[in-house]
Amino acid sequence: MYTPVAADVAKLRNITGAGMMDCKKALVEAEGDFDKAIEILRKKGQKVAANRADRESTEGAVIAKVNADNTAGVIIALNCETDFVAKNDDFVKLAHELAELALGKTKEEFLASDFQGTTVAEKLIEQTGVIGEKIEIGSFETIEGPFLGAYIHAGNKIAAITSLSADVDGASEAAKAVSMQVAAMNPIALDETMVSQEVIDRELDIEREILTKEGKPANIIDNILKGKMQKFYKDNTLVHQAFIKDSGVSVADYVKSVNGDLKVVGFVRVSLA
Repeated sequence: MYTPVAADVAKLRNITGAGMMDCKKALVEAEGDFDKAIEILRKKGQKVAANRADRESTEGAVIAKVNADNTAGVIIALNCETDFVAKNDDFVKLAHELAELALGKTKEEFLASDFQGTTVAEKLIEQTGVIGEKIEIGSFETIEGPFLGAYIHAGNKIAAITSLSADVDGASEAAKAVSMQVAAMNPIALDETMVSQEVIDRELDIEREILTKEGKPANIIDNILKGKMQKFYKDNTLVHQAFIKDSGVSVADYVKSVNGDLKVVGFVRVSLA
């Protein structure tokens, strides 16, 4: 039988906020599968955020860059082993320089690019020797669109880029504000049409099991589920989320207030935690 180590139990507790023993039991039942363990906790009525277990906590700096005409952007995570190195000014400066170089490239092209007389890949190996910690590029996300705006959260642990439908008056401020929303609220998709069927089926399965355990009649469960899913989309998809700067309006409504024809058309987000 699978026996979880203390570090795995602590990790699941950090992800879900559930009790240590509940996390341990869930991991045993899931045989170490974190996504399955989260579902088990939720099905047992635990008030668990729908976090994904693939959020490994690593150290480093997450940097977002957008090109001069705001049509292409990139977010990279320059990873290291300790927070001490991640906060070093030279390390952060290196992360910014590498992100600038990454604009308009694939990850493979970026790693093969010339940087200070050597390739980026070779520079990372060199820095590993100089610093004494493993230095590598972790996440690498690119985005293109009619108008992009970026946001890097204080401490360089989270960065986001939002794409708006047009370059209009106020677009720069709006794109940054929505990128702050993305960084803070971590939406799983742009809207309900972009949520994967796998996620929808998982949520329906979890909610159906909870309702059944609560004794709800089978003939009304489907109607309740429709309401549950509407709330799920409101909480977890970007355009439907309450705007963090004014909870009385949705993100879509905020963007429309800037310009009646303006829409959010895409986003990317990278986090170290």
